[in-house]
Amino acid sequence: MSSQPNLVDGAQREEITTNLDESFLVEAAAGTGKTTVLVHRLVALLQSGKVEVDKIVAVTFTRKAAGELKLRLRHELETARQEAPDADALRNIEAAIASLEEARVGTIHSFCAEILRERPVEAQIDPDFQELSETEAPRLFNRVFKSWIERKLNEMPTALSRALARLSVRRSGQLGPLDRLRDEAWRLVERRDFTQPWEIRTFNRNREITDLLKKAIELAVASEKCSNPRDNLRFDLKPLRRFVDDLQRSVDLRPSRTLSSRDYDELEARLSIELLHDLTRNKRKGYGKFSDEVSREDALRMREELISLLEGFKERADADLAASLRPTFESVIGEYLEVKRQLGRVDFVDLLVKVRDLVRDYPDVREHLNSRFTHIFVDEFQDTDPLQVEILLLLAASNTGESDWRKVQISGGQLFIVGDPKQSIYRFRRADVQLYGEVKKILTESGVRLLHLQTNFRSVQPLQKAINASFELVFDGDTKRVQPHYVPLRSPQDADNVTLISGVGKGPPEVVALPIPEPRIWAGQITHKSFQSTFPDAAAAFVGWLLDEKPWEVQDPENPGRRIPIEARHITFLFRRFISLDRDITRPYIRALDARGITHLLVGSRTFHQREEVESIRAALTAVEWPDDELNVFATLRGSLFAVDDGQLLAFRRKIGNLHPFHHQQENIPADFAEIAAILQLLAELHHTRNRRPIVDTINRILEFCRAHAGLALRPTGEQVLANVQRICDLARSYELSGGLSFRGFVDFLIDEAEKPRSVDSPVLEEAADGVRLMTLHSAKGLESPVILLADMTAKIASPYPSQHVDQENSLCAQSLLFCQPWELVENRDLEYGRDVAEGERIAYVAATRAREMLVVPAVGVGPDYYTGGWISPLNPAIYPQRDSWYEPAPPPPECPDFGDRTAILPPINRDGIALPLIKPGLHRPLKGTHRVLWWDPAALKLN
Repeated sequence: MSSQPNLVDGAQREEITTNLDESFLVEAAAGTGKTTVLVHRLVALLQSGKVEVDKIVAVTFTRKAAGELKLRLRHELETARQEAPDADALRNIEAAIASLEEARVGTIHSFCAEILRERPVEAQIDPDFQELSETEAPRLFNRVFKSWIERKLNEMPTALSRALARLSVRRSGQLGPLDRLRDEAWRLVERRDFTQPWEIRTFNRNREITDLLKKAIELAVASEKCSNPRDNLRFDLKPLRRFVDDLQRSVDLRPSRTLSSRDYDELEARLSIELLHDLTRNKRKGYGKFSDEVSREDALRMREELISLLEGFKERADADLAASLRPTFESVIGEYLEVKRQLGRVDFVDLLVKVRDLVRDYPDVREHLNSRFTHIFVDEFQDTDPLQVEILLLLAASNTGESDWRKVQISGGQLFIVGDPKQSIYRFRRADVQLYGEVKKILTESGVRLLHLQTNFRSVQPLQKAINASFELVFDGDTKRVQPHYVPLRSPQDADNVTLISGVGKGPPEVVALPIPEPRIWAGQITHKSFQSTFPDAAAAFVGWLLDEKPWEVQDPENPGRRIPIEARHITFLFRRFISLDRDITRPYIRALDARGITHLLVGSRTFHQREEVESIRAALTAVEWPDDELNVFATLRGSLFAVDDGQLLAFRRKIGNLHPFHHQQENIPADFAEIAAILQLLAELHHTRNRRPIVDTINRILEFCRAHAGLALRPTGEQVLANVQRICDLARSYELSGGLSFRGFVDFLIDEAEKPRSVDSPVLEEAADGVRLMTLHSAKGLESPVILLADMTAKIASPYPSQHVDQENSLCAQSLLFCQPWELVENRDLEYGRDVAEGERIAYVAATRAREMLVVPAVGVGPDYYTGGWISPLNPAIYPQRDSWYEPAPPPPECPDFGDRTAILPPINRDGIALPLIKPGLHRPLKGTHRVLWWDPAALKLN
């Protein structure tokens, strides 16, 4: 715990470890060692003897972070024991080490579970309750939802009928209508502590639909009278005429010629989704005479009027449906809570809600806990949600009689919080930087000191300068968007003694702009297709060049004092998302890496259940459960586990018969088919014993029989494959521990997960595992890598349709349901979009600060104006050079291949057929900052 007074924030770091009688809120920028300073203060406190281990609570918000916190605390205590200044300090440290297991160091959820086990009576909870994991809780809710929806489909409430009509018109990816409803209900389950109902306004739906139909028919009839069948306006109104014809036929087929409520449900969906989309997709005006009876001006006016009416109707209908659907889902939420209560299970929200109620509503319990836990440490505080904040502040309050967390008083030294509002990127998980700002104000007014740490030990200095240049204006302290002020990164080194670009030596260039090889322009913007079709290959080719040529060295992560050539494990691809609608964003990158033989690890893949090795195991388990399903038996034999040749299978089918495991005795099968017979016998044996042995045993029997582990390990991405196989075993154990009763239930679970486009199951990989990592921003938070390559440039910085509006004080969380926004969200749409953009900017900051030595950014050789609104756009000022210096770069580092004179293989063409000018490859000074950026020449890479 040596002090570093020479650092720009050395005084603050010194105070953290010496001023133990004062509470602190520490805002630590990326790479400044948030967890390190927390651990140092913990050790200093224990060494001083002011507190014993069992009176300390240290919480963070993931199991991985909690495990690392425990390990670092033990390591620092061992170090402190060797450096103890006196006998008292040594005695205190040894006592702390001896009783370290008594320390409450873990996740906030594990801490809450411990409190509930001690106070089950006051919390009104089963003393022997069990916690549901992140995968078990949705699985239990799914079972409850299935029985609930079967009853509701018979009753068919109005809101549910309207919702199903919407889903029949707007299909959402691979999810069916009932799966989509289940997911929407689950989102309400996760936010059930926000109890404020949503506003319902007067809405005469049927009358509005009738009026809209009249306007639609009027315009359709007018368009039919157009004398020119090729008129653009007439052509664009074709979907309207088709809609009116469908309506007329459906009415003519009804004897009564009246519309039922189901008809109105369908019309509501078609008007607000289908027709509105068709009318706004193409809005050409045409020219010349329209018809003898209707002028073109009148036809255009009628179209604009109809579109305006449809937009108003959609807004009102959406808000009404969202507010009506929420109470419809309340019954399934209630059933889920009741099933949990009967089973003695609690999910993560239960843990927080029940502990919050306990410490808020029972003064004696709160007073007891306040005296028992005298020092509270919180890491990554920017990731807290409202319930966690309320619990932690009430437990740390010195005025124990106060039940309102906003009025707490913190006594000296009782609370130590570390966080960074610039890294608050979990708004979708209930964390909110607005809440962080409110807590910060409350604490500082209560006497908690605010400290800032800005010395970055992660990134090299020129990279820090690029990050500062990008974000110093982005983080402007805007209170409306709730964007914090920027605290610039500072290097431990003297700025005047550091080379700005290290290409001459063995260090890599700190910032590389990797252009799209073949950009295409449409409507003044680079097309998504041109990026998606060419950049993944360029990224893989650049990585291949780094690994083959070994031009530069990086600091060895395992041995910081040594520099080694760049290896695959030093490179990380960061994605904003893995899935876009039904498209797997990572797939073209993986194919490009595979084509070059580059090992890679897909970390946290959302398409886990679509991986080949996972599908092979699922097919084998399905064949064990249903041996009479010959298709699955064939898939098992033909798949990668057993890999029986097609010719053998065909010969067996012709000479022996079908592939049913029970229809053939092994001794009666010719030796030519002994391999197939042995596999069928294995499937038969496993079928007989599947419910009398652990599921993992069945899986391992299959893997051992075909010696799968050895074969899978030899694949190019063997470590990833083996980790995926191990994850299947972990899922099986988790299924049985959570009450799964049958082998069939587990197989059904795997099949259900495979049908979802967004599975979250993923393996846990060792940090030293070889291979280029592909990760999302959120899974990479807290991690670092020598080389970071940003991917998926086409992801928007924020969705134009905000998904929620949160009012913490009034316990309101208005969120879209089935893309329908309630009135509270509609009225705050612009505000919430601004806040989503602000979070998108923070995501870009987190991405850039993961890099230690080199940051590779996708770029467009024609300049930033041709692609705006992307998630990496906050980096543009620190990447793109001044327009007048495009053609005058400094020469690239000598290790680079021979560069040409343009940053695209083929320059894009504008509407006039003229090739657009391109930035010349080489070292450029960007618009902002004193660093330099190496603009790469994609033609110098081995593409395709």
